[in-house]
Amino acid sequence: MRLHEYQAKELFADAGIPVPDSRRATSPDEALTATEDIGYPVAIKAQVHVGGRGKAGGIKLATDRQEAKTYTKEILGMEIKGYTVNSVLIEACVDFEDELYIGITMDRSSGKPVAMVSSKGGVDIESVATETPSAIAREHIDPAFGLHPYQARRVVFDAGVPDDVALDVAEIVSILYAQYESADASEIEINPVMITADRDVVAADAVMNIDEDALFRQSKLADMEDITAGDDLELKADEYGFDYVRLDGNVGIIGNGAGLVMTTLDLVDYYGGTPANFLDIGGGAKAERVANALDMVFSDNNVDAIVFNIFGGITRGDEVATGINEALEKFETIPKDVVVRLAGTNAEEGMEILNTDHIEVEATLADAVEQAVMNAQEIH
Repeated sequence: MRLHEYQAKELFADAGIPVPDSRRATSPDEALTATEDIGYPVAIKAQVHVGGRGKAGGIKLATDRQEAKTYTKEILGMEIKGYTVNSVLIEACVDFEDELYIGITMDRSSGKPVAMVSSKGGVDIESVATETPSAIAREHIDPAFGLHPYQARRVVFDAGVPDDVALDVAEIVSILYAQYESADASEIEINPVMITADRDVVAADAVMNIDEDALFRQSKLADMEDITAGDDLELKADEYGFDYVRLDGNVGIIGNGAGLVMTTLDLVDYYGGTPANFLDIGGGAKAERVANALDMVFSDNNVDAIVFNIFGGITRGDEVATGINEALEKFETIPKDVVVRLAGTNAEEGMEILNTDHIEVEATLADAVEQAVMNAQEIH
């Protein structure tokens, strides 16, 4: 479960991390009231559960009342990577001289949490990790003992943080880990941490993701969940009971099993395509369930072609094929090219049943994925 920036900043402030003066607004009138309280200039920031807001036009700087009104109207209601902006954060601008990155997450390769600090704040940390990995200092933490103060200091000094603010930054690292642990967080970060001319250290952004499996013991945080803020397709996936993640590509992927879907994602990448989603419909492939999956992927405007990777286990391949045929009959027209690979119990019988007037059928997964990638590329 991801918190909005304004929610994470409230938690940060309560824990003792300096944050800019800010107010949340859901209308232009509320935004103008907030700007008058805070004073100009202010940042108007879209509150959505996705990164890249600035590049998408979801963050604007207003120097007067007219700009604040105009920018708020522009941002409220806009769509950023499939997420609709329902509120904005009106925040005092920070006059800064330097930017840092601080984050706490789980390093699955080591099985331990890791604290990360970088002097290259204010940019995508993924890009920093790829282009200049040495610019990120890391400190692994034994969860049995927590983050020791000397570890917080060491990761800060390793990152090259200026000496006059290093201890303040180390204190923020310690507070973030305490919150990461107590809130059952899966990720927590500030990007950027701003250093002002007066050498104050301020959290100018806030990301906090909570492990959904731990919400039963995090009632306060569970109450913060904004169920209206999700991607429309992800909300639909919850309604249908699918495991679904929306991605940035144009090749839609449907499978019945997480391993099958992950393998398909890898093959799409291997053949030069980009996956548009992860969609696991789970066990069984009855017509209604298949139709719901197709409805979801068909309604994704980013999808140009679909690959269906089905393994018949307890549910036989001929039953799966019948379900796919019945599902396709529910659509007056098939809006995207669909390629099906069917394997497992009674797979041959299922392949013969599949209606090739509506779909393409391939004998192997590699062939199916390659064909789907080609179909998507032809559209562009």
